[in-house]
Amino acid sequence: MKEKTIDYIFRTTWLAINKMYNEEAAQFETTMATGFALLSIDQEHGTPSTSLGPKMGMEATSLSRTLKTMEEKGLIERRPNPEDGRGVIIHLTDFGKEKRAYSREKVLTFNEAVKNNISAEELASFHKVAEVINNMIANKQIYNQKENSLK
Repeated sequence: MKEKTIDYIFRTTWLAINKMYNEEAAQFETTMATGFALLSIDQEHGTPSTSLGPKMGMEATSLSRTLKTMEEKGLIERRPNPEDGRGVIIHLTDFGKEKRAYSREKVLTFNEAVKNNISAEELASFHKVAEVINNMIANKQIYNQKENSLK
């Protein structure tokens, strides 16, 4: 693109990050989605399966596949929710906790590398921009605003 749009920059940057994490994860026969799930599950108390999807920003179908694979690999176990018999709590196994520590190390390494190459002020600006964009989207201030002004 001759002029890069804001969404283009976000999309290509995220795709590059996604590829980087998947290349790291592939060395251990896993994926970035699995690593992200490991980091999203509470190590001590587990996490209800119903809150895991929204926490990760994942669709139910993708999350189900990821959790099934994680269970097959012995990373997690599903236990009945003692407060709601219909629900399930996802718990990390000891092996899952090991892999979680590895995933955490990779995320921290990435964060440190970024912090070493971008000033604190630039990083604060990036966070602010991302927060504003997320709030605009959450509050439907982009397309609905335009559509409402046309009426």
